[in-house]
Amino acid sequence: MAVDIIDYEIKGESLQLVEIELDPAEGVRAEAGAMTYMEQGIEMQTTTGGGAWKGFKRMLTGESFMITTFFNQGTGKARVAFAAPYPGQVIPLNLTELGGEFLCQSSSFLCAANGIDIEIAFTKKVGAGFFGGEGFILQKLQGNGLAFVHAGGTIIEKNLAEGEELRVETGAVVGFSTSIKYDIEMVGGMKNIVFGGEGLFLTKLIGPGLVYIQSLPLSSLARKIVAAAPVSN
Repeated sequence: MAVDIIDYEIKGESLQLVEIELDPAEGVRAEAGAMTYMEQGIEMQTTTGGGAWKGFKRMLTGESFMITTFFNQGTGKARVAFAAPYPGQVIPLNLTELGGEFLCQSSSFLCAANGIDIEIAFTKKVGAGFFGGEGFILQKLQGNGLAFVHAGGTIIEKNLAEGEELRVETGAVVGFSTSIKYDIEMVGGMKNIVFGGEGLFLTKLIGPGLVYIQSLPLSSLARKIVAAAPVSN
């Protein structure tokens, strides 16, 4: 499937959104509920993104069963915007320059040009997904065009050399090139597990390739909010 060539502008600083400009007949795909506003001429089409099985696989990543495509059905240019769900930044990914595919956390995907395929990828250690590992299921973005992911807080970009290794708290991983070798490993040592406060799992990344890390994972933000919430009698 051909990928639409889209123009975009990222607006804001700490609470960003991406505004997509579509020519007539062009479209952009997004998670259900991500749209902030759309101009006259834009029409929505909500589907499973490729059949019931594909929708079910999307549910495994914690995302919506459905995915929405926004088409420009007008005769002139029209814009549609998508906002990040919590404070952070939007990262544009040119998949053509990244070898046609990229892996990202299931909660990081925001939107992509119509024609970009959104699949799921599993790590080797299935148990991590059931016992608190946040990198168990990843989404694979495939195609030759633009996609956009969201990172909480500040974005850290790492270009790992061949064989260079990086261990990252699983929730802090935004995404990485498919050339990166990755696995989920458990934190060693009982004291580290009980008193370390860093979670049970780390993601091990081995280069070469590009890695994006976020300073404020959604999971960390949620824990802080819950801890600060007043306790009801």
